[in-house]
Amino acid sequence: MHTVPKPDIRPANPNFSSGPCAKRPNWSVAALSNALTGRSHRSKPGKDRLQKAIDLTRSVLQVPETHLIGIVPASDTGAVEMALWSMLGARGVDMLAWESFGSGWVSDVIKQLKLDDVRTFEADYGKLPDLAQTDFDRDVVFTWNGTTSGVRVPDAGFIPADRKGLTICDATSAAFAQKLDFNKLDVVTFSWQKALGGEAAHGMIILGPRAVERLESYTPSWPLPKIFRMTKGGKLIDGIFKGETINTPSMLCVEDYIDALEWSLSAGGLDGLIARADANFAAISRFVEKTPWIGFLAEDPRTRSNTSVCLAITDPVISALDQKGQDAFAKIMAAMLDREGIAHDIGGYRDAPPGLRIWCGATVETADVEALMPWIDWAFSTQKAAIKI
Repeated sequence: MHTVPKPDIRPANPNFSSGPCAKRPNWSVAALSNALTGRSHRSKPGKDRLQKAIDLTRSVLQVPETHLIGIVPASDTGAVEMALWSMLGARGVDMLAWESFGSGWVSDVIKQLKLDDVRTFEADYGKLPDLAQTDFDRDVVFTWNGTTSGVRVPDAGFIPADRKGLTICDATSAAFAQKLDFNKLDVVTFSWQKALGGEAAHGMIILGPRAVERLESYTPSWPLPKIFRMTKGGKLIDGIFKGETINTPSMLCVEDYIDALEWSLSAGGLDGLIARADANFAAISRFVEKTPWIGFLAEDPRTRSNTSVCLAITDPVISALDQKGQDAFAKIMAAMLDREGIAHDIGGYRDAPPGLRIWCGATVETADVEALMPWIDWAFSTQKAAIKI
């Protein structure tokens, strides 16, 4: 086969990891110079910085004033678990899953919470389950954007305004790149590192009025660890949503998140961030359209993520290999690009079908995505020429 020569143009930033994601353009450690290190997060200046992070989150994400925003421990995982352990059990629950993280929430609800009335609607990687089967008289838990499959819900049209149950949405790779309909979402969670390239360990939880009502009217039958508790004496602990975090946050990480949010406003706010992610996805889409050996893992164009873009190798020769062979081929391609300093951490998720996963969120520059595409073609042709079939 014809081998593609090495391209001349290299991405200026080779960081395409899906989490932690690339830092915002022109970031440096100097952005953290005003971090409130050595001070208590409970001091007035500490609370002020945490409150600023909350206020900026509301501004950038266009969160309505009816919703509360809190900073919580343990990243998006901690935020989702807080919601599941604190709110589920009052009604039956429908669990929607089409990739590994959604499947993890299914496992937690069934095996850890051991709820009796649980329905699961799951789909293979690349597809969505039939959303029309969902009963919104029940609580519903779903991921907006499947980080490990590159499949997202196209919009919130499947959620009725007059629902009786709660909607609990893991939006960790959708926030800041996709439009979230907060009027349809009672609980929204995400993490700093998968949204805007922030540092790890901190999550966000956004509660609508119906979620607050559930917290204040329902007490689960199981004990809640301290870091999951959002109520005291049947009333919401409102300090959580005013910068009084449950456990000690890193003020360096807080400063970094504030920096990313301020950059977001300078980039045009939410509309600007969405446009940047869409432009990055479009660069990959143009490459896929003209390249016969590759395709999107997400089958329906309406469900293709503009952040965690998952690609499948469709070349018939490689597709004829067994699973182990296909997986090895994709891993070698990713390793070649990593060694060249072209793209770091773009291998497909370990539980996903063999392929590549490229982060295209707003902190990535479109010029870097465009520069990466010919290198992917080079890696494929070079590796295919090297194997003996």
